[in-house]
Amino acid sequence: MDLFEQDPSVEAEPVYRPLADRMRPANLAEYVGQSHLLGDGCLLRQAVEEDRLFSMIFWGPPGSGKTTLALLIAQETKAHFIRFSAVLSGVKEIRAVVEEAKDQLKYHGRRTILFVDEIHRFNKSQQDAFLPHVESGLITLIGATTENPSFEIIAPLLSRCRVMVLNAFSTGELRLILQRALTDKERGLGKQALEIEDGVLDLILSRCDGDARAALNNLEAAAMSVPADSPEGRVLTAETVAKYLERKAFLYDKTGEEHYNLISAFHKSLRGSDPDASLYWLGRMLAAGEDPLFIARRMVRMAAEDVGNADPNGLVIAVSAMQAFQLVGPPEGELLLAQAAVYLATAPKSNALYRAYGNVRQTIDRTGSLPVPLHIRNAPTKLMQDLGYGRDYRYAHDYEGAYVFQHYLPEGIRGTRFYAPSDRGYEKIIQERLKKWRKDAVKGDSESGQAAQRRKDEGKGST
Repeated sequence: MDLFEQDPSVEAEPVYRPLADRMRPANLAEYVGQSHLLGDGCLLRQAVEEDRLFSMIFWGPPGSGKTTLALLIAQETKAHFIRFSAVLSGVKEIRAVVEEAKDQLKYHGRRTILFVDEIHRFNKSQQDAFLPHVESGLITLIGATTENPSFEIIAPLLSRCRVMVLNAFSTGELRLILQRALTDKERGLGKQALEIEDGVLDLILSRCDGDARAALNNLEAAAMSVPADSPEGRVLTAETVAKYLERKAFLYDKTGEEHYNLISAFHKSLRGSDPDASLYWLGRMLAAGEDPLFIARRMVRMAAEDVGNADPNGLVIAVSAMQAFQLVGPPEGELLLAQAAVYLATAPKSNALYRAYGNVRQTIDRTGSLPVPLHIRNAPTKLMQDLGYGRDYRYAHDYEGAYVFQHYLPEGIRGTRFYAPSDRGYEKIIQERLKKWRKDAVKGDSESGQAAQRRKDEGKGST
């Protein structure tokens, strides 16, 4: 018996156990899916067959078979196997496990495999408690988690474990699991002699999002909806089943990996000018319960970073959509976000502004607080005027086209070009305009240099 499990005498009778629990594979040969881990010649398959297990973390979505795989490994190994949940256990229980592992090694010559379900629930100090014993080999750790181990498992522990990624089940794999449940007379629904109408399994599979547990739970609920004494026989129809199906919540965590994965996919689809993918990822996030204003803020950012001055109206559209959503609210307001997404996805793109500002930040970090040139300083007092503040400043509106050459950057970085507009959209017009101004600037810079040299020469002559 496992250290932290209930006494088997008080466990539920098989008939009362959920179908998903009853239909757990009895051995590795029955296990469906994860062929990249359990196929012939794969590392995990060899480790199990040779009983040379190593510490590992099973990472995968709910219902992907993490716990089932760990329990099957327990059957195959000669090691002492302990299982407990991180939700119910703490450092005290970990110490008890360590003592039991020492006793097993000392008195029985057996190593201990510890399976920790939902290991991401352990805090840093609890994970630290494992570390020396995993490192020494006293405990072989198998952890299971739905969360990204990179974020949830401390680095020293993670470095001592192999991460095994379990994928959501494919539709074909789930269909096989459901068919087994329908025909198995000992653990499944085989004794009920259910007749399945065409399309019923497809309907069930469409609601489970690759989750075997959800698929089996839905099948069991549907089977219970058919009365045993029905005059038409025990027939599962699509119409009947639809009433009892429960759609699995989309895999999403507003602060976890999926939050960042989906917003990243959305932003990259906008940047990549794919309106269809942009609408899809927008819809996925909204369906999963993401804050619409978070999405709107990302579009505002994207409008400046990736569209920029190639289409300045992109920023106007993004801000307007965010403000309009606050006015209208969901669900009607979702269409406003969709409109903005399509506009941004199909707008001409330029990251020239993004790169320009990045260059500015780097230059400021490198050069520090360079003094403002005297001629563009404010001169509100006579002292400042006497010191040369504002002297020789040229007021642009006094010149043709409201442009006249003069330096505006500090002397240490004079002539630096931060902004290089693209030749796309409105930036092409900006590019042509700057080209003319910068040509005038080169000419003006040359004339200023010549004038300065003349003043220098005249100074020498007067001396």
